[in-house]
Amino acid sequence: MDKRGSVITETIDRLKTMIVAGEFTAGQRLPTERDLAARLGVSRSSLREAIRALTLLGVLEARQGDGTYVTSLAPHLLLDAVAMLVELSPAATVLDLLSVRRVLESAAAAQAAAHITDAQLAALAACLEEMRHDPQRGDGSVDEVVAADVRFHEIVTEAAGNAVLAALIGALSGRTLRARVWRGHADQGVFARSIGEHEAIYQALRDRDATRAAAVAGAHIAAVEAFFRDAPERVLPGAGSPPDGVGPPPGPRPGAA
Repeated sequence: MDKRGSVITETIDRLKTMIVAGEFTAGQRLPTERDLAARLGVSRSSLREAIRALTLLGVLEARQGDGTYVTSLAPHLLLDAVAMLVELSPAATVLDLLSVRRVLESAAAAQAAAHITDAQLAALAACLEEMRHDPQRGDGSVDEVVAADVRFHEIVTEAAGNAVLAALIGALSGRTLRARVWRGHADQGVFARSIGEHEAIYQALRDRDATRAAAVAGAHIAAVEAFFRDAPERVLPGAGSPPDGVGPPPGPRPGAA
């Protein structure tokens, strides 16, 4: 790293330290570029680069004509960078990501069992109704079934009441969702099996049974893992989508698992 790169890195670290120490709090506007550069003893160009980096990480927010502010520092903002790394990392295989997701979603389901509200249970039941359609049989809209599947899992993580856990699961969802979409292309009967797995999760949450909720949530993700593990050629590098030039098999285009 050259001298300027070292200065920028040090400036980033100093700004983070100031935020952690409470010198700049969530939602607070930073001093002007001139004043802050003088305070840190760096050039305005180095400060600009440091601010740009922290903006990309969700720590700072530039408001046109109004200066730079500390964001709310909410977990979903700060973990956006994790989501980007998951998307870009060639080493993060579908199986690796699903394995992590299985652990996190099991924990979320267990916590949700203790905290889920009647309104959230009703919302899960509504999702299940949408998921009873089977696009492989020409019944219902693929987009609606996919949306219901995604929303079902979002409600469970919201019910867990842990914003960091929800953000981590969200960071993994993009690539693992595409893996489930691809599974739908090749795994006949996946929608019928999937509705049964989701109903088991719903029933455990309705019964406030944390142990069973964790077990069935983990089993649901494990079923997706098994599909890819049993045929290694299905574990597609990167996003878990079909290779270039390879389309879905003939018939209706299914959606989620």
